[in-house]
Amino acid sequence: MKSLKKIAKAFIVAFSIYSKIPMPRFNWESDDMKYHLCFFPWVGAVIGGVEFLWYLLCEMREIGTVPFVFVALAIPILITGGFHLDGFMDTCDALHSYQDREKKLEILKDPHIGAFAVICLAAFFCLAAGALALVYEALDFQDVRAVIALCMCFFLARTLSGISVVTMPGAKKKGMLQTFSDTAGKKTVKVVLIAELILIAAGMVAVHPILGGVSILAAGGSFAYYHHVSMKQFGGITGDLAGYFVSLTELVIICGAAIAVLLRG
Repeated sequence: MKSLKKIAKAFIVAFSIYSKIPMPRFNWESDDMKYHLCFFPWVGAVIGGVEFLWYLLCEMREIGTVPFVFVALAIPILITGGFHLDGFMDTCDALHSYQDREKKLEILKDPHIGAFAVICLAAFFCLAAGALALVYEALDFQDVRAVIALCMCFFLARTLSGISVVTMPGAKKKGMLQTFSDTAGKKTVKVVLIAELILIAAGMVAVHPILGGVSILAAGGSFAYYHHVSMKQFGGITGDLAGYFVSLTELVIICGAAIAVLLRG
């Protein structure tokens, strides 16, 4: 009973931090945060589920490409409150400043929005909208398995992000991510996240070998880039960088899917 209560609290903490979904309120103790990263990917499962339902509705009601794309892009923002896009924008500002490491870390903490954050966000949505439109118009109701595989990418991206938090060094000694890392039961969390990664990857390939495989390769490439940039430019990861990775991975996967669809003809 005590274990179930601990699991329930970890689930509530994860959804309270990483989503805007209403959750029961209680005073968090450090022990309550110990395993919350195990449930971080399940926020992605909710997003993927809602995206899939939206796709089914669009197919059944013959809703056009433009409304499908705009609502599909809005769903993750509405569920997460733009939590990861905030990190994406801050990271873009830091990377395009071409300053030294300490200055880049200061930019990550700066609450103001820079020009490069706006430019990169606009480019992000243009690329995502174009890729999503290509995929939607290429698929039909018979390709529902392909849609399921793509919807699973939200879980995949968050699983990899969670793994990075418990395996990669932090760039700062203080901050929200460092607090999460310090309070996490790292060994248990790492085992659970790796198990989730294996299951979601296997599931994506089983559902649709081509798009599942493309998505996994795209996510792997995104993770390698994230690791390289984090270590070289910042000396480790931060919460903003972890959010940047989630957003970047989702974009890279849908672009990869669009390329695969075009090559398939």
